[in-house]
Amino acid sequence: MKSSKKVFVAVTNDVSTDQRVHKVCTYLIEKNFEVEVYGRVLPDTFKVNRDYKIIRKQHLFNNNFLFYAEFNIRLFFYLLFRKFDYILSNDLDTLSACYLASKLKRTELVYDSHEYFTETPELQGRKFVQGFWKFIESRILPRLQKMIAVSQPIVDVYHNKYKIDVKLLRNLPNLNREVVTESVSFPTKNKVILYQGVLNPGRGIKPMIDALHHLKNIDLVIIGFGKVKDDLISYVKEQGLERRVHFLGRIAYEKLPNYSKIADVGMVLEEPLGKSFEFSLPNKLFDFIHSGLPIIASPLVEVKKIIEKYEVGLVIDNYNPEHIASVIKKLIYDKELRVEIKNNQEKCKKELSWESNIKVLDLFFK
Repeated sequence: MKSSKKVFVAVTNDVSTDQRVHKVCTYLIEKNFEVEVYGRVLPDTFKVNRDYKIIRKQHLFNNNFLFYAEFNIRLFFYLLFRKFDYILSNDLDTLSACYLASKLKRTELVYDSHEYFTETPELQGRKFVQGFWKFIESRILPRLQKMIAVSQPIVDVYHNKYKIDVKLLRNLPNLNREVVTESVSFPTKNKVILYQGVLNPGRGIKPMIDALHHLKNIDLVIIGFGKVKDDLISYVKEQGLERRVHFLGRIAYEKLPNYSKIADVGMVLEEPLGKSFEFSLPNKLFDFIHSGLPIIASPLVEVKKIIEKYEVGLVIDNYNPEHIASVIKKLIYDKELRVEIKNNQEKCKKELSWESNIKVLDLFFK
């Protein structure tokens, strides 16, 4: 029987590939809440079937300040004329409207920080824009009573900065992931390095492309979408690697394990382009672990900690293409190492699962 309590969830993406939001919503549904998710339509948005209601709005603007202004104004008025028991705001770019509406409507607000927003690579060197988001953060976060963050360093920085209680909820996969099993293949007979995720600055994709010049019979497959896709395609052409780098576009999260299980190496090479990346724990790190895929990882604080604690891959020392290539060769051709990594991944899956973390939400949604 459905609860009379309703949860409104706000995101600035199109919902379809947001694993964290989907898992949170699914948990709330299991707890008998009614859930409505509010997002937007993107140029390559695809239909998804969920157990919760999804509202996706078409916007006049899709980038920069005009988009955020339009999104938050429309979001605020949407909330103003509807009744919910809880508002779940995901990331700083939804928080202004959610916070104001929660005060006017006397609705409980929960804030989920997926990243250290004001220190993302996209804001580096843009003092005015970064200053605007820092102002929003400084005005609202000290007033929050219920907040979640994705990694321990982000929990710590917000606690120390604003003296607020922040709970940790990492981006971990379900033990029994929703998988749409299908037969898939890569557009190459070579060994495959797999990237999956958003194509934004600082994901380590260009250094990996450069590393291909030092590798034979090993290709890079890229699954995802984002701001730098066209730039990456142009860069691949400049490097003469059109036959070695393969763009598969957006693929539904439920289908991704079909690809990671047939790849040879998973890459988690985020670059230190700001504190947000330094403190990050990308979904794909744990997805690769659950798929039994050896990982080449960046030396960022939290990523390195996971790789070395559980011995599920190798960490690079620097982003030099020759060095990256040497680590790739070891991961692919050292058979004993691969067996050891896969065994370690199997052992730590239960500890690194959504089920082991999710109950923190019970503190906020009652």
